[in-house]
Amino acid sequence: MGMSRRTLKAAEAIRQVVGMAILTEIQDPRVRDVTVVRVEVSGDMQTAKVYVSVMGNDAKQNLCIKGLKSCAGFLQSRISKRLEMRYVPHLQFILDQGVKNQLLISKMLDAEFGHTTVEDEHAEDEHDEDGYEEEDE
Repeated sequence: MGMSRRTLKAAEAIRQVVGMAILTEIQDPRVRDVTVVRVEVSGDMQTAKVYVSVMGNDAKQNLCIKGLKSCAGFLQSRISKRLEMRYVPHLQFILDQGVKNQLLISKMLDAEFGHTTVEDEHAEDEHDEDGYEEEDE
């Protein structure tokens, strides 16, 4: 399901507005270390899915999403000033797992093919502490 030129334009504008507002205007302490990855606007322009990447553990990511949801009204008002539309799409914030998945896949490939990085060697040290080395007896 591809987006039309109109929805693509709206999605890009929403991405820019939300990204700048997060950086410069939102004071909510929960909304930190967040990047707007992409935006998908529905064909009827009623909803916009805002995919975000959040640095930190699951708890921090979930807090950030809650913070963004509480800022949705403010963000929609910013979007309405930028876009000349009769109706501003309802914003849905979705945690984008792309970066996390890329790291996981990279680690799996490294483990499979024996390429180790400094980060991988550190991870292996942690495994030794968990008792995996006892199997060598």
